[in-house]
Amino acid sequence: MMKTSDFDYFLPEELIAQTPIEPRDHSRLLVYDRADHSVQHLHFYDLPRFLIPGDVMVVNDTRVIPARLLGEKEETHVPVEILLLKRLEKDLWEALVRPGRRLAPGTWCSFGDGLLRAEIVDRAPEGARLVRFHYQGVFEEILDRLGQMPLPPYIHERLQDRERYQTVYAREEGSAAAPTAGLHFTPELLEQIREKGIEIVPVLLHVGLGTFRPVKEEDVSQHQMHVEHYEVTPEAAEKINRARAEGHRCVCIGTTSVRTLETVSTEDGLVHAQNGDTGIFIMPGYHFKATDALVTNFHLPQSTLLMLISALMGREEALRVYRIAVEEKYRFFSFGDAMLIL
Repeated sequence: MMKTSDFDYFLPEELIAQTPIEPRDHSRLLVYDRADHSVQHLHFYDLPRFLIPGDVMVVNDTRVIPARLLGEKEETHVPVEILLLKRLEKDLWEALVRPGRRLAPGTWCSFGDGLLRAEIVDRAPEGARLVRFHYQGVFEEILDRLGQMPLPPYIHERLQDRERYQTVYAREEGSAAAPTAGLHFTPELLEQIREKGIEIVPVLLHVGLGTFRPVKEEDVSQHQMHVEHYEVTPEAAEKINRARAEGHRCVCIGTTSVRTLETVSTEDGLVHAQNGDTGIFIMPGYHFKATDALVTNFHLPQSTLLMLISALMGREEALRVYRIAVEEKYRFFSFGDAMLIL
């Protein structure tokens, strides 16, 4: 049995990045080569050195919505918080709510002096709620006015510029958290990568509740992932399949890109165009079908994301490299530095 505690490591609190680096591509980059277990310490703007003409670079072009709403319970004026996770239909959302015990079905909440009202409709799995919104006008415009960026709980600094929690290629709104490996790219770096002959291929995965959920089971295999919506277009599938058939690599930017591709790939490595919901959980022992290399940030101890990179690198190697990153004082988590796994 693989235990959750097998994926623990020591992280000094001062290494948890509170603010993003400027410019974006000046964050550090740890490069790990699976062939010889070597480690190099560089900067993110060095990434093109490791990309080979003909490779495809797969990015998740989801866009984070200002999903955190702060308001009050209508009857008692008790402060409430609603974190939007997934749109189920036009005005019906799955959401996390606080304080959960006071927000039973039938409760009404108000935001922006009544500009937006929320009705708690029902309970949902994992302590979430189904919430229906009532308003006049365009929901997205009201949310943009009232909502805050849903930064992870370990970030205590207020974000000065909302766009710093978006990738520069973010397109389709729907995520409750950013695909953070992509935060390091600048338009200039992307252009440099294209000029080298690397095709940048977008896929979509809306990041949801799984990002916020710790693994509670001691037996890792018992953990249930929350499902998230994904889309892979025929054009994206064709480009990835063509490149790999010609002997080139598929370099995934972030674990969300990996989870999307591995969801739609067959055992022979062919990527299929489709859309739907995925709850894929990648842990050691998993056979990767379409992922040849990965750019990712440094992840929380005992998290499903650390388990995913342990599946790619091997658990002991992943923990060894994380110990090196701690010794070298890399910045960790969402606004932290990056790692390239070759």
